[in-house]
Amino acid sequence: MTTVVTGGAGFLGSHLCESLLGDGETVVCFDNLGSGRRTNVAPFEDLDRFTFVEGDVRADLATELDRGGVPVSDVDRIYHLASRASPVDFGEHPQEILETNSIGTRNVLELAADVDASVLYASTSEVYGDPEETPQTLEYNGNVDCRGERACYDEAKRFGETLCVTYEDRHGVDVRTVRIFNTYGPRMRPDDGRVVPTFVRQVLDGSDLTVYGDGTQTRSFLYVDDLVCGFRRMMERPGLAGDVVNLGHTNEITINELATTIAELSAGDSGVVYEPLPEDDPQRRQPDLSRTRELLDWEPTVTLEAGIERTIAHFRENELDA
Repeated sequence: MTTVVTGGAGFLGSHLCESLLGDGETVVCFDNLGSGRRTNVAPFEDLDRFTFVEGDVRADLATELDRGGVPVSDVDRIYHLASRASPVDFGEHPQEILETNSIGTRNVLELAADVDASVLYASTSEVYGDPEETPQTLEYNGNVDCRGERACYDEAKRFGETLCVTYEDRHGVDVRTVRIFNTYGPRMRPDDGRVVPTFVRQVLDGSDLTVYGDGTQTRSFLYVDDLVCGFRRMMERPGLAGDVVNLGHTNEITINELATTIAELSAGDSGVVYEPLPEDDPQRRQPDLSRTRELLDWEPTVTLEAGIERTIAHFRENELDA
């Protein structure tokens, strides 16, 4: 079994590579290192079953893999995780994000069609925009501003899902889609811009925590190990071609509560400073997991406190000078 993970050197991708390798699979990590980091996969590079290929999904994927010494005819599964996902990147790299989730996704699906590989497409809760209903069900079509600052990511992921449906319908590609809700854990970049690494970095630096808006907006935070488990069940269970599920935690908390939790678990004495809320920042996020439970028999297992403690420990050991 040869599995390609696009975006494999990123936060999520590196954890997925580690899980697959742990079960004896042959893994190809494909990444342009735009937001991924080679250090994330350095512990695996001496394994015979691991290959790192530096390349871009916006180029011809078969050619890129061949250049890296990977026979495309050997590819059985593709986890398509490639894309910048940090809010900071929405303003700095909008065209790259749009092209990765359109041209890049098409290239992944074309390769899958050519070699009869299965695909897992990493979509996002951002397809729901600033939702007008909670929890967000798979049937909810979202409230997205197609001209807003977040549109490069929100709309590109929505388009990517439509591409997946089209290739499943027209070309018979076995493609499954997961909509990822807020996920955190070790290997997140300190400058990622998302709330957990930002708070952890600030509290370990002795800085005040920056809360945008009044802090009453909510999120549901999933630890990365639980997400990877969901990824693999979605890919590996038979009969799920064309299906889509939400992957996230149902424990909805305010950003103020998250700030308090991180400060307490780090034994820090940081205060909180409030800044204006960014454009189109969603007020509530909580997944409906009815379909996920039905198809995958999956539930989050790591508590917020346990996951934050592991994340803080990782940052203390690896990221304070980053």
